[in-house]
Amino acid sequence: MQAEDPSGPDPQAESAARGPYGRLLFALAKWFAYAGGAVFIALVIMSVVSIVGRKLLGAPVPGDVEVLQLSAAFASATFFAYCHLMRGDVKVDFFTAHMSSGRRVLLDSAGSLLVGLLGAVLAWRTAVGAISLKEGGESSAILELPVWIAQALMVPSFILLALAGFYMCWYPWSRSRGKS
Repeated sequence: MQAEDPSGPDPQAESAARGPYGRLLFALAKWFAYAGGAVFIALVIMSVVSIVGRKLLGAPVPGDVEVLQLSAAFASATFFAYCHLMRGDVKVDFFTAHMSSGRRVLLDSAGSLLVGLLGAVLAWRTAVGAISLKEGGESSAILELPVWIAQALMVPSFILLALAGFYMCWYPWSRSRGKS
């Protein structure tokens, strides 16, 4: 009998096997993605109202571009952890298609470790940047919104990305040993 690939084909279907930490992480990442989606929907609605207002009434939403720029940055970051947990990252399988399952798991784990490290560094440097922006008092030109808030809102998403990367590095190995 051939051993099952520990990386598994369907991450959502295996959520029961993830253990309590994995299920919590997956649920949190999913809710972050929902929140980011809601922000993007709100931005689309605001943009449509602004464009229609500009064309028909000569009255766009004041500061619409500022709000779009500030909000899109942190909303984009909310999708990263969910994408990684769903194995939605871009991979070049051409080189690994003929490798053994164990080698693919090793490479996937190494990639997830790098994602975890990248998430941790991004969280750290984004937090440092937000603190610097707050101390400098930088604000947007029209609405005078504090720029640091948008940057600080990205930090939890990058922390979640780091946790997702470290979890996906560990998960295949724990599953192959029966410790999920």
